[in-house]
Amino acid sequence: MKLPLEGGCLCGRLRYRVTQAPVAAAICHCRMCQKNSGAPIQASAEVPVAGFAIVKGEPAVYRSSSWGERLFCRDCGTPILYRPIEGAKTVSINSPTLDDPGAIPPTHHIFTESRISWFDTADELPRYPGSGPNV
Repeated sequence: MKLPLEGGCLCGRLRYRVTQAPVAAAICHCRMCQKNSGAPIQASAEVPVAGFAIVKGEPAVYRSSSWGERLFCRDCGTPILYRPIEGAKTVSINSPTLDDPGAIPPTHHIFTESRISWFDTADELPRYPGSGPNV
């Protein structure tokens, strides 16, 4: 992977840059990610906080739980990332929003206990019913 990586929203008004390598990459099946993405899964990459920056635009912020919030484009609605409210060491970018979405391939599935019954993938990646391996 060649850094930096860049990405952004559908309308192009919100852009970000990743300057440090991700510490994890997963496909999440949890209900919050399903609802946030409008899809059965959400591919994401955990990037060190110091290695992520918004370089264009101002994201809207939605507090999706008592422990986390999601940033998205206030114009087109594209969900960009999830981050813990306190003590964040990483942010979780929605990797399909990267200009090169194949740059950070997932290594496992998480929260498969919430998998929608009619959806599954044919890959051989490890699957975890909860949050998966420790990062």
